[in-house]
Amino acid sequence: MKIWLLKIHRWTTLVFAVPLAILIVTGLILSFEPAMIGSAGNSAVSLEAVERALARHDPNGSAGSIIVRGYAGTLSIGGVRPGQFLHIDLATNQPVASPGALAQFFTTSRRLHEAFLSDLGWLVTASTFALLVLIALGLLMGWPRLRNTLAGWHKGTGWGLLPLLILSPLTGLLLAFGVTFTAPPAAGGGAPVPLREAVRLVGAQYDLARVTWIRPMRGALRARIDDGGEMRLFTVTATGLQPTARNWPRLLHEGNWSGYLSVFINVATSIGLVVLLTTGLLMWVRRKLRRRAPAPARA
Repeated sequence: MKIWLLKIHRWTTLVFAVPLAILIVTGLILSFEPAMIGSAGNSAVSLEAVERALARHDPNGSAGSIIVRGYAGTLSIGGVRPGQFLHIDLATNQPVASPGALAQFFTTSRRLHEAFLSDLGWLVTASTFALLVLIALGLLMGWPRLRNTLAGWHKGTGWGLLPLLILSPLTGLLLAFGVTFTAPPAAGGGAPVPLREAVRLVGAQYDLARVTWIRPMRGALRARIDDGGEMRLFTVTATGLQPTARNWPRLLHEGNWSGYLSVFINVATSIGLVVLLTTGLLMWVRRKLRRRAPAPARA
């Protein structure tokens, strides 16, 4: 039985090697994004600067959403240009071609991580499920013998980080199927809050450098904010900000539930997955080369 488990484990890895490599590497990159948001202290990103940008570049009040990137000092306004965002450098209040190289790097990594830059979310889901299958097969093959070899590092990493390695793809699948363990955010009551008023309400309570975005969502205007190291979703109402229920699968998967601690855990998990995939593929390559070597060389 162990031989068959090993074969299934090996061939599942080979079939999904490329998509898994993309998911793992982009996951490692995105693990650092909460740290960038949490450390954002750009003086250019302030309530006054955002209000000036909206007054100049959206005089008619047609914008429906904004994205703030505190670490880059930029504001992206949605709804001014059809089908695209208008990016503003808040230090100069001038339009720019992009929100910044680092912001674009994170955005591209997220698009790769979620859909492989195309409409391939199904492949992301299948690869994530395959990763859980690989972990289950590794468990069924039994407790490892820890040695300073490729196999030893492979098995030691798998067993040493087992809870984290299970949690990452499991929460990813929950996100893919929309499982939050909470009710959807309620629609806002009363008249909708204009975007500029929402910016003032959010800016009165939080540093706007820690705001990810403000946009319509499920019939109300919502704001995603770094609230003391935890990324929280708030409903913006005329009377203030109303926190919504925590989406724990998202918080755990994205590593933004407890500041730098959650960032460190996600980075460690991603590095562990890199080690597992790399050592697993190297063992397969070494095995194939050994089989092809002539008999005297093998001896």
